[in-house]
Amino acid sequence: MTDVETIGLAEATDLIRAALAAQGASEAAAVATARALVAAEAEGQTGHGFSRVEDYAAQARSGKVVPDAIPQITRPFPASIHVDAGHGFAYPALDAALEVGLPAAREMGIAIMTVTRSHHCGALSVQVDRIAQAGLIGLMVANAPKAIAPWGGAEALFGTNPIAFSVPRADADPLIVDLSLSVVARGKVMNAAKSGKPIPEGWALDADGNPTTDAKAALAGTMLPMGGPKGTALALMVEVLSALLTGAQRSSEASSFFAADGPPPGVGQTLLAIRPGADVDFAARLEALLTDITDMPGTRLPGARRAEALAHAARDGISVPAHYLAATRRLAQGA
Repeated sequence: MTDVETIGLAEATDLIRAALAAQGASEAAAVATARALVAAEAEGQTGHGFSRVEDYAAQARSGKVVPDAIPQITRPFPASIHVDAGHGFAYPALDAALEVGLPAAREMGIAIMTVTRSHHCGALSVQVDRIAQAGLIGLMVANAPKAIAPWGGAEALFGTNPIAFSVPRADADPLIVDLSLSVVARGKVMNAAKSGKPIPEGWALDADGNPTTDAKAALAGTMLPMGGPKGTALALMVEVLSALLTGAQRSSEASSFFAADGPPPGVGQTLLAIRPGADVDFAARLEALLTDITDMPGTRLPGARRAEALAHAARDGISVPAHYLAATRRLAQGA
């Protein structure tokens, strides 16, 4: 068996759908989750693609995620959509939020969508891209299990708490910004710990708050935020918007996205969709700004590599570690 196998996007989506359905996922949940994981894989965010299937399946079997949960939608205010994911997969809840929120934003100029009692939501770029494809400006934040300490502290309180932003463009792919608030993804530290390799200094602190290159000590400690104290300020902002505003679990209360044991993580997500006003000629002003950037030698727009990866995946399929595909096929067969 080769180390990597190439698979088409449609085949990949159907394979993950079948694997999740075999674990009790409803058709809607299986399809929504499969589409999101394959989209993340296609844009190069492999930590949110096939690598998650076995974890999701194990959590569906253990009851940590409710595989057939039906999202419940309420409208607290005319431009406010609230979705209770019911401890199910995040993706059908996000689909439900956008299905109501996008028309609301087009009608009223803005809509806020909050999701509570949710789960790992993968690559936020996938969701904000959908907002931009609808002709709207998008913003999304999400909290995650604790991994980052407040600046100067030694105990994790915030998650890596990602932020994503999107802007539609008339004759080009949307502008997409998607970033985690830790210096590097925690998954890189986990991989180093499994392989017995050290990590570079500057990635994490141990449980006593000291810099460490020991991956296992880092996992017992905290991740360093990007931008130092500014990073933890942003993590606090995301925590307020994604956990407190939605009624979800705080990062310090949420269980692991990776382990099958324990209670549901119950995290939250918040999305904004904004309709640009025609009176300011937003599209022309945006292109003028982006041209100023791209005309400068040595620069490129955020998300440029993502667009290249998506085009490659659409044309040639995605290359996935063979052991992930083998595991997903076993799950799809009910093994």
